[in-house]
Amino acid sequence: MSVISPSRRVAAVLVALVLLLPTWSGEAHEIPSDVTIQAFVRPEADALRMLLRAPLASLRDYEFPVEGPGYLSIVESGEMVREAVDLWITDYVSMFENGEDLGRPNATEVRVSSPGDRAFATYDRALTNVRSGALPAGIELPPQQAMVDVLLEWPIESEQSDFSIESGLGHLGLRTITVLRFQPAGGAERAFQFSGHPGIVRLDPRWHQAAWRFIVFGFQHILDGIDHLLFLLCLVIPIRRFRALVPIVTAFTVAHSITLIAAALGLAPNALWFPPLIETLIALSIVFMAFENIVGSTLRNRWMVAFAFGLVHGFGFSFALSESLQFAGAHLVTSLLSFNIGVEFGQLFVLALVIPVLELLFRRWLPPVMGVVALSALLAHTGWHWMLERGGALVQYDFSAPVLNVSFGVMLMRWTALLLVIAGVLWLLKAGFGRLEGAGQGGGPVAESAGADGASMQAGAEA
Repeated sequence: MSVISPSRRVAAVLVALVLLLPTWSGEAHEIPSDVTIQAFVRPEADALRMLLRAPLASLRDYEFPVEGPGYLSIVESGEMVREAVDLWITDYVSMFENGEDLGRPNATEVRVSSPGDRAFATYDRALTNVRSGALPAGIELPPQQAMVDVLLEWPIESEQSDFSIESGLGHLGLRTITVLRFQPAGGAERAFQFSGHPGIVRLDPRWHQAAWRFIVFGFQHILDGIDHLLFLLCLVIPIRRFRALVPIVTAFTVAHSITLIAAALGLAPNALWFPPLIETLIALSIVFMAFENIVGSTLRNRWMVAFAFGLVHGFGFSFALSESLQFAGAHLVTSLLSFNIGVEFGQLFVLALVIPVLELLFRRWLPPVMGVVALSALLAHTGWHWMLERGGALVQYDFSAPVLNVSFGVMLMRWTALLLVIAGVLWLLKAGFGRLEGAGQGGGPVAESAGADGASMQAGAEA
């Protein structure tokens, strides 16, 4: 029988005492789960003004004085609220004029407000409200329901300058949504809605600024979109030659560009079931291409399959792009084209990495046929589970017949025009690829690569 040492007995008693201690609730310092911030930004003469409304509860680490059954003491909390604004808000908003940081803003007005006063319906009402003085003493307003309105000001050189904002207010909640309306001098109001920390947002971007932002976004999106990458891998595995991949990747690129632009112009259905349908079809595209690799289908018309699934993937790209088009300013077309360019750069980057790795893998460690079948089976397995999961979510939606009215007729005509565009582009691609194939019939590089790939796929079928 083992003997417990005295030191272990003391440790056990200390652990028991710690477990019996009361738990610190920390209710005053809990991070709010959802925080919505409303803001206006307007340049006026020699000052840039930002009106901002946030929940008082998001300014944590402060025990605001209460009175009666728990209502906020407006008079006693005044200085504490201003101190909390300086700590949680003023230091986390940066403005830029023509690319130059304007420095720390001046919080010229701070006011506790009622959430139901609708002061932030317009800029003028919000400005009048924040300058109207404190709420009357004795108002029954719990601290958890109170809002804080802030007027921030920066000195500027001209109201006609280019302005940008970097908002770090995402720390106010676990999920922080900022709804910002920018009112340029003599221009139309621009609305933005972003979550967390979006980085530097140009409030009225020039065309080259919008273009660069969307090129970067498109490049990052293709690297983050694992389903798009797996489909691209399905296209590459049996071919592994840049020249032979040109028709396939081109067809895929042109197709997803068509539907991406169509969705941005409002041609995508607004039904709730449409996004999960597209996500299910994207998973199906992976399964289809993977099985085509396994059975060893001919590669001659593979670009048509890539074109068909490219139309589906284009709608998938549009879902990611829809929330970012607010940063395009007045340059919608430029931003769409730039996003596509970024996606293509991302695809070429992936191909430049994957093709040499696959070539080395099949040359040194795996026979080509076995490698194609093994990798395609793995991709088919992944796509199959995604398809079942997304399909299960899809069938939960209520599908109803469309209402036959004028709006439906207009949409039907626009979809017909889109189908005609798709048919025309498909005809042009077929003619162009036909000439390319004819140029390679004399034993050139195109013919050699296609012949080698066809032999590999045929060997896979025989195996």
